[in-house]
Amino acid sequence: MIVSFDNYNISAIRKQDAFGIHELMCNNKERFKRYFPKTLEENITLEKAKDFSINKEKAFKNKIEFLFVLKNIKKIIGLIYIKELDWTKMQGEFAYCIGSGYENKGLISKAVRELSQYSFENLGLEIFQIIVHKDNISSVKVAENCNFIWQRNLPKEYTPPKEAPLDMELYELYKN
Repeated sequence: MIVSFDNYNISAIRKQDAFGIHELMCNNKERFKRYFPKTLEENITLEKAKDFSINKEKAFKNKIEFLFVLKNIKKIIGLIYIKELDWTKMQGEFAYCIGSGYENKGLISKAVRELSQYSFENLGLEIFQIIVHKDNISSVKVAENCNFIWQRNLPKEYTPPKEAPLDMELYELYKN
């Protein structure tokens, strides 16, 4: 376990998390299909989820990408990525999702705050980014609640499945 708060904990992905991630993705297909299509596809069957978990655990150990699972006492309720790592700039990007029934409770904001601090202290990262669409109000609130500062608009930065490219907003947080 990396961090614990309230009745939740955050831990690095392990291959044993495959079933929980598969369940989270399958129970939230509509919710995740626009901004997490690749993760959804990679976990659509239990066999794919097993491969996903093994591959992400290896990526974590090799410092290629860090995937954390957010759990309550019973199950995995969300995922938090630190991705797009640039070890020259000591920079990473947060991406996150949470299952329905757990949104708007401040859990992702708490998780991002905790993981930012953890990563500054233990991983040596100094800059974090969140890239979000302006209409994704919950994600914008996470960035603002965690003291990320809006930097600029990124034209046509992300293309959701079967949609036109979207302009995205870049937020950043710097180590003090």
